[in-house]
Amino acid sequence: MVAGPGKLGLPAAVALVVGNIVGTGVFLLPASLAAYGTVSILAMGVVTVGAIALAMVFGRLGARIPAGGGPYAYAKDAFGEFPGFWNAWSFWLTAWIGNAAMAVVWVNYVNYFLGWTSLGGQLALALAALWIPALINLGGVRNIGWFALVTAVLKFIPLVFVAVVGLFFVDGADFGAFNVTGGDWPAALSTAGALTLFIYSGVESATVVAGKVADPARNVGRASVYGVLICAAMYMLSTFAVFGTVPHERLVNSTAPFADAINGMFGGTVGGGVMAACAIVSGLGAINGWTMLVAEMPLAAARDGMFPKAFAGENRRGAPAFGILLGAALTSLVAVYNYFGTEGGFNQILLVATFTTVIPYFFSACAQLFWLVTGARGVSGARLGRDLVITVLAILFAFWMTYGAGMEAVFAGFLMMLAGIPVYIWVKARRGEYGPRGGPPAPPSPA
Repeated sequence: MVAGPGKLGLPAAVALVVGNIVGTGVFLLPASLAAYGTVSILAMGVVTVGAIALAMVFGRLGARIPAGGGPYAYAKDAFGEFPGFWNAWSFWLTAWIGNAAMAVVWVNYVNYFLGWTSLGGQLALALAALWIPALINLGGVRNIGWFALVTAVLKFIPLVFVAVVGLFFVDGADFGAFNVTGGDWPAALSTAGALTLFIYSGVESATVVAGKVADPARNVGRASVYGVLICAAMYMLSTFAVFGTVPHERLVNSTAPFADAINGMFGGTVGGGVMAACAIVSGLGAINGWTMLVAEMPLAAARDGMFPKAFAGENRRGAPAFGILLGAALTSLVAVYNYFGTEGGFNQILLVATFTTVIPYFFSACAQLFWLVTGARGVSGARLGRDLVITVLAILFAFWMTYGAGMEAVFAGFLMMLAGIPVYIWVKARRGEYGPRGGPPAPPSPA
């Protein structure tokens, strides 16, 4: 499961990818998609093709550059230091902002059993969801690997159950109309696709922690592709099964579509408790994996002199303690903003995190395109045409994700990206490459 001291084997690496992709949002997804009709199943299929293409691109990139940092390392190698830094900065923002969104959804499922209505109580639960995984991460990569594997298995049991057993209970009358929006179906397809785009965030997880993966040149790519294929199969089958077992008019207003599907299949109300427990396990597993990524991306950048040196240190268990603790602290502040800030804070958090996710995806796909077009890093031969098609699909997928995030999220996310530039200047100055530390400028050469 976990190969060697301080290394993730292939099963644990796949579990990390699956655990980071499948968070808590999937448990509400069928109800959100039902508002557009069965056209949303087609939209999910289109998006899934893009996600698989992106995973295949990461597989190729991971084999060529089996280094920690993933998208950061690819952008730096292809385009230089500043694009590399910007990708690391963007991904770092994604990891700790997105963790707050997952914690908020996790609290909703915990409250299925506890029923805490006060904002203070809900914030306390959210902080527990953030700091328990942080403590697990401080214990080292072996703890992370086992926790990711166990939670991935536990979260998949009920989801796979609905996906497989539910097919035997499908009733064609439950599906509803192809397009229920009243507009053109291509517009409904695009909007439903934008919702579906968010569920594949995390495809790059194995590339970011490549330094912690056993035989990264071989296993990073396999983990990325296997993880997305597993998630894609589960997403498509389970959504189809829920659409076919819960009447459309009820599904549109459902707050627990998978629970409704189980209750519809077997009667009773046990499904709600089962799926709430599943979502709790799923959320903790996803937060655990993303807490690892919060620290691993700046760790790789700091070792290259592209992030402050404090991020480069590790404790005696090999965990980047500073990055883990700072990430958990920042995420805690975002959680406070969600509960005590402006109305609609959760949606703002989620969409900004989606935008900052896209930046590393886009640059990674463009790095692959750069190497394909220039023939660098030994990219040539019979697979060139196929790799070009896959890479173009991945780039289009990244563009679509940006569109789906919306203008407000893109604007806010871009401002946060700009905030990283002074950090880059400060790091360069600390390296003696700007100002007095770098010495006086060289005299101009004689004409």
